[in-house]
Amino acid sequence: MLTIAATRPAFLPRIPERLEDLDISPSLVMDLILRRVYVSGQSSLIGLSEGLKLSPQLLETVFRDMRQQLLVEVKGMVGNDYQFGLSQAGKALAAERYQITHYAGVAPVSLKQYHRAAKAQAARIRIDRAGLKKAFADLVVPDSLLDKVGPALISQDSVFLYGPTGSGKTSIAERMLRAYSDAILVPYAVEVDGQIIQLFDPVVHEQVENSEFEYDPRWVLCRRPCVVVGGELAPGMLELKLDDATGIYAAPLQMKANNGVFVIDDFGRQLIAPRELLNRWIVPLDRRVDYLSLRYGVKFQIPFEMLVVFSTNLNPLDLADEAFLRRIQNKILVPTVEPEHFDEIFRRVALARNLPCEPDSAAYLRSLCAEHGELRACHPADICKILISISTYEGRTPRVTKADLERAVAQYFTQQ
Repeated sequence: MLTIAATRPAFLPRIPERLEDLDISPSLVMDLILRRVYVSGQSSLIGLSEGLKLSPQLLETVFRDMRQQLLVEVKGMVGNDYQFGLSQAGKALAAERYQITHYAGVAPVSLKQYHRAAKAQAARIRIDRAGLKKAFADLVVPDSLLDKVGPALISQDSVFLYGPTGSGKTSIAERMLRAYSDAILVPYAVEVDGQIIQLFDPVVHEQVENSEFEYDPRWVLCRRPCVVVGGELAPGMLELKLDDATGIYAAPLQMKANNGVFVIDDFGRQLIAPRELLNRWIVPLDRRVDYLSLRYGVKFQIPFEMLVVFSTNLNPLDLADEAFLRRIQNKILVPTVEPEHFDEIFRRVALARNLPCEPDSAAYLRSLCAEHGELRACHPADICKILISISTYEGRTPRVTKADLERAVAQYFTQQ
């Protein structure tokens, strides 16, 4: 769990004290209780509170109603807390609800509240060249390029990074998240038309510690997310995915990326055709809303509140028409690396890998690479990796020599 500076989130929902404060139906809460007790066999109000992230006082209101309907049976007391299980009628109803969906986790928030949260937590970046240099400190990026990236981050409009392969586009895109210094609240799940969509994903959402603020525990305090997809991107990854076995929907990638950064790497090489993706996102990029559908046809709107970064080594004019390119207002060329920047990248790579170097190794590597075309930011790291492998294969301590650089370069580049 990450610790960041304690800044009050822009969206801070109060802890619900009554059923009316939940913004979801009491019947949905009852269904969650039924399924959870059905699976566990027995529970308590404290146990339900920990699992559903609802207060014991609020749950007691629903529990009393269920007791009046003869759906639960009290087994005993532990202190002031009830220990209870389901009656025969409760088990029958729970089995019926369990067939619809197995979800028995944290109580969801309403779609309406999720919209409010995404809008309130829209990124507002304040950064200058010095701040951006600090964020990109582990990269060698010329000021001229930083001076294009900075305004793009401030605008929060979509970005097209293009240029030759190996120029550092992906590294730049992934580090854009460092310009964000605040945390956001992400719901565990969202309810739509009685269906549950699981949203919080520990792979995407990095939880942060909090000891300063109290808020509705159905939300998780996280760093702004960064979702990166490459050639594996398929149309289905941008739609709701229903697990037939459990009846639970999984949120699509763009929903998980809300209030953060969504990087489409190697754009143009996905399983989904570029124009299909671009047509799918013309409205979301323009209006900051997207549309999803439940399996039985109910269509609804979700926020599309994120910085979308397209990264490609193809010509943007070959990928999109003028109408779409107009919606991507920041088009940034990431060029081949200049000689002095190439040498600095090599110096950092050698230092990071603890590689002793012969004098003028950087200049010699640069000259070798130049014989095969333009200099690329990826060359020093890639070639040093091969050099280390050669040394390991021959049972000697890795060291940068002109002879080993020649061998590594010969192995790296395609021979004409």
